Amino acid sequence: MLRVVLDVLSESGVDGVTFEEVARRAKASKRTLYRRWATKREMIVAAIKAGPAAGTKPEPIDTGSLRGDLLALLARLEATMRAGEAVSLMIMQAGLRDPELCEHIEASVGPTGARLTEAVLHSAIERGELPASADPFAYEEVGAAVLVIRQLNGLSTDMTYREALVDAVLLPALRSGVVAGQHGIFSGRPTPSSTHLNGEPHE
Repeated sequence: MLRVVLDVLSESGVDGVTFEEVARRAKASKRTLYRRWATKREMIVAAIKAGPAAGTKPEPIDTGSLRGDLLALLARLEATMRAGEAVSLMIMQAGLRDPELCEHIEASVGPTGARLTEAVLHSAIERGELPASADPFAYEEVGAAVLVIRQLNGLSTDMTYREALVDAVLLPALRSGVVAGQHGIFSGRPTPSSTHLNGEPHE
């Protein structure tokens, strides 16, 4: 059943995952599903834990330095994406449509690497590595996005690349103290466009 959940998630996104659709594909009754999971969010998190996040632990990232923490976050994201690009992208996009689901995933599976956790940010500020005004926007807008784009195009995202990304882009941006005034794409609260893709304004 969990494999079916992942299949539906990768094909139709979070909105397409319903008890009805999973029961139909798994040739099971909805009652069977409800006995295992009270909500759709619980079912999705269980599938992610058994699939792309299998073997990971819901532990915080804490290497003792901001650089180490950023590399650890990117390494975790890299590992999740290797488990399946389509599903991994859906995991990271969860916050676009369902911020609460995004929080469930982060709490149950551990940091996905798509977001700069509050613990990492606050620890870096307390150690004096970042100014008090440090904004997670740079990491959340750039970190996951570039890894996704490079993997989709068959480009390297190995340790050498991740170190360059951290040293040349993410650390300088975070240390700038510039407050972006908006959220990154995988933050769970991204700023929506004021127009549709066809140029028409939203209702």
